[in-house]
Amino acid sequence: MILRRAFVVLLVICLGCSAQSPPPPTSSSAPSDIVRAVERRVRAQYSLSPDVKVIVGTPRSSEFANYDALTVTFASPTKKQDYEFLLSRDHKTLMRISKFDLSSDPYVEIMKKIDISGRPTRGNKDAKVTVVNYDDFECPFCSRMHTTLFPGLFKEYGDRVLFIYKDYPLEEIHPWAVHAAVNANCLGAQNGDAYWDYADTLHSNQDAIKAKGRDGWNAELDRLASAQGQRHNLDVPRLQACVKAQDEKEVRASMREGDTVGVEATPTMFVNGQKLDGAVPAEEVRLALDQALKDAGVAPPEHR
Repeated sequence: MILRRAFVVLLVICLGCSAQSPPPPTSSSAPSDIVRAVERRVRAQYSLSPDVKVIVGTPRSSEFANYDALTVTFASPTKKQDYEFLLSRDHKTLMRISKFDLSSDPYVEIMKKIDISGRPTRGNKDAKVTVVNYDDFECPFCSRMHTTLFPGLFKEYGDRVLFIYKDYPLEEIHPWAVHAAVNANCLGAQNGDAYWDYADTLHSNQDAIKAKGRDGWNAELDRLASAQGQRHNLDVPRLQACVKAQDEKEVRASMREGDTVGVEATPTMFVNGQKLDGAVPAEEVRLALDQALKDAGVAPPEHR
């Protein structure tokens, strides 16, 4: 399930915060009164958990008149994250601003980080618009998004858009999602259509698979994969060996990649780099697709 996190919630969750005793005082070369004022202000502003240490750096010159640059580090027992602030030289104002590089296209930069080589595709391989969806076969919201895309939007845009799925199983809450992703990739290694038919089957039969229980989930996933292998005349011994091995390297690599492009939950979709969080309505996807097509110099389809 997609969670649209506010900055505060995202920060606390990412740092792995939990209620523990307050951290010991942190030393800094900044004056102690400034350190205390900054720490109290950011703790209150971002509702930081007591176990997150706030480390105030040394003020240094900045490009803004009458303001010094100040690095403040939020540190949990497992992770550190630096944030840049501006501190007025009269020590009365603390600001956090975002600086954007307008010399590069952020959507293009996102797509450069996504490896689509060898992935099964649906649609026009020469299309100027690529949709990459980070998917979890056990996620009910992913199934809703899958139904929105296929066959509906795919039928509308199939000759103008290339659709690609990447793996992002939420294994903490979806115990058979990784196994399903591995099986799908075993099929995709031999035949793209077999991958997509398996994806269609899983997304339309989640409840039936869950009904098999913990002892029967994986066997059912394997049975469905074998059925697709036979249907598409694949090398069955090769498929069976792949399914039995359950090599998760490709799935794990896709998950790490998703983290680098800002995937936090599923489904998360990128339309030529523009991020869409969650099982958004078809109309919202259409708006993103139409804009991407226009930006690429391609006329969108007519909508009835």
